[in-house]
Amino acid sequence: MRRLTGFVCEGAWCAATLDTGDSDTGLLIVSGGNEIRSGAHAGYASLAAHFATQGHPVFRYDRRGIGESEGANAGFESSAADIAAAIAAFRAEMPNLRRLVAFGNCDAASALALFHQPLAIDHLVLANPWVIEAAEQDTPAPISTAAIRSRYWARLKNPRSLIDLLTGKVDISKLAAGLARATHKDGPSGLAQRISGALTASSVQTTILLANRDTTAMAFASAWNSSAFSVVRQRSNIALHSIDSASHSFADAKAKQWLIAQIEKALAI
Repeated sequence: MRRLTGFVCEGAWCAATLDTGDSDTGLLIVSGGNEIRSGAHAGYASLAAHFATQGHPVFRYDRRGIGESEGANAGFESSAADIAAAIAAFRAEMPNLRRLVAFGNCDAASALALFHQPLAIDHLVLANPWVIEAAEQDTPAPISTAAIRSRYWARLKNPRSLIDLLTGKVDISKLAAGLARATHKDGPSGLAQRISGALTASSVQTTILLANRDTTAMAFASAWNSSAFSVVRQRSNIALHSIDSASHSFADAKAKQWLIAQIEKALAI
């Protein structure tokens, strides 16, 4: 059964939705960006309905300043209190919960990685964690060098691109500038290093999921393969899995079924 509920976070009322179930393992869904709790194209509502049919209670909420919730939207880096209050409300609504799996995509994944340590979470499922830091607050987020590199190599392997180059349809100076940037090695961002530090200090079971042609996932993969994550890569409680998809929200049929299967594994442990 699905019902509307809510909780108070630092004086602000936050709207939430609970899908009830008899299982003692529940799923907390944390929305990323400025996305409301139903998710893009009601994707999270669909996920909640799926897992509820398997008996798992599922809790979703709008953090402060988003959707139907009160308060100011201060972004994902200020959402620690929202996550903590949501977990407390979930456990109060479903007192039989023994295990809690928390799922987040994009900056919601980053928030869970950064802030989960003192909370009653048993398994993290982090999809396409956000590790890109914009130079200025109100400018568009930069595309990572990893993503640029991937795009240029794909174009260079395309015979059509070679024909365009030989016939003058491609600006050689722009191509050279792009290649120079594509071959530049990014260092991990400060955010990536903080996430690495948080995961290094954690003993919580963690599953990281990447749609490997998504630019956000490419940026994370670049950081993951750097020295900043060398310790994290060796941790037995942390596993990384990827699927060949460009869908940031795992919206295509194959990626959606893969995401569901990965979350099911976390709920079954």
